[in-house]
Amino acid sequence: MPRISSFSRPMAGAAVALSALSGSVYPSFANAPSSADRRPAMAAPSKNPAVSYQPVDFTSLDGWAGDDHAAAYQAFLRSCERIAGSAKRDAAADARLAVCRAALANARKDLKRAEARAFFEANFVPHRVVHRSSRGMVTGYYEPILKGSRTQRRGYATPVLRRPPDLVNLVSETQRAKARALTHARLMPSGKRVAYPTRQQIEEGALAGQGLEILYLANPVDLFFMQVQGSGRIDLGHGKSVRLTYDGKNGHPYTSVGRYLIDTGLFTTEQVSLQSLETWLKADPARGRDAMWQNKSYVFFREIAESEDEGPLGAMSIPLTEGRSLAVDTRFHTLGLPVWVSAPALTHATNGGGFHRLMVAQDVGSAIRGPERGDIYFGSGAAAGQKAGVTKHAANFVVLLPKGKGVRDEEMAGRRSVKPGKTAGQQ
Repeated sequence: MPRISSFSRPMAGAAVALSALSGSVYPSFANAPSSADRRPAMAAPSKNPAVSYQPVDFTSLDGWAGDDHAAAYQAFLRSCERIAGSAKRDAAADARLAVCRAALANARKDLKRAEARAFFEANFVPHRVVHRSSRGMVTGYYEPILKGSRTQRRGYATPVLRRPPDLVNLVSETQRAKARALTHARLMPSGKRVAYPTRQQIEEGALAGQGLEILYLANPVDLFFMQVQGSGRIDLGHGKSVRLTYDGKNGHPYTSVGRYLIDTGLFTTEQVSLQSLETWLKADPARGRDAMWQNKSYVFFREIAESEDEGPLGAMSIPLTEGRSLAVDTRFHTLGLPVWVSAPALTHATNGGGFHRLMVAQDVGSAIRGPERGDIYFGSGAAAGQKAGVTKHAANFVVLLPKGKGVRDEEMAGRRSVKPGKTAGQQ
């Protein structure tokens, strides 16, 4: 919901403010046995790659047999509906398309877990993600539900802005994590592209008078966190609501408010969560405004028509699935593919034990940088926000690649030489 998340999420990404806190150390994934007899045809990997993808057995995945593969299958189908319409054609794309056609042909809501598991095992080869540090991390994001008004009135003075007509993309929305400079710019009448106004400049009126207001929220903090999440459902009262989704940003890099408060000594790392940040920002509006202005990034939204409203949207306009959609770094992972996520210490999101789950890469986010860096979509509302707000856990990924000659080389083309980046800000 690029996630800023999302992204399309800002991010959709585009994650949460907490996701920008980097520098922690995480344990490595236990070495698993390879499975040469099930390996798809592929050339030898390049020498000393920064990232490699080693085939393993499904039986080596801790918790694989106990997962709800049917839930993952339904989420995968949502990606397949977009993949089926893709114009790209190469060995990897053809393999993805073939798998998706097989999945769509068997698209049943009553599909049993065993049937779904058999499908994944028959059509994919799991590959453990290996890199220099062998460390990974997952955070969480969600769709906030906020009160709002179609008109500016007492109690609702903070505008939510739609995408300005002079905003242009400098990179694809799904590739924003790759960008090292501005991702969007302002197109001048002369044809020149210049930096767009910052968050502070926009909130001080840089875009006033253009009729960009979609609706109004109660305060700037609600808007800020909706921008971090990349989407939101707005309660307009009288039984009416509307869903908003990411539709571009001003292009400036994201700066974590949480990181800023830690660096200035106002918070410790242990004190920072979505809930603690929200409380602190709202307690003193002027203080909160100045802190939020440290983040120059600003996200614009669009209203999802009722006819297309299948839920919050991730990258490629894929409807997100609670607990199954994952925002990833597209320098290392292909959108639409299944990813096995193992986070043993992430226990608050499961009924017991750690988090071992088959997810689907369906979103991106500027903070999601690295071969084993992910953002878990937890759903809508306060309960989902509670889970997302305290998620920052060690994790490791095993990506599922479709079987087929040359598939792995095509999927990894241009990725082996990429140096894993540090965790950056969201949006």
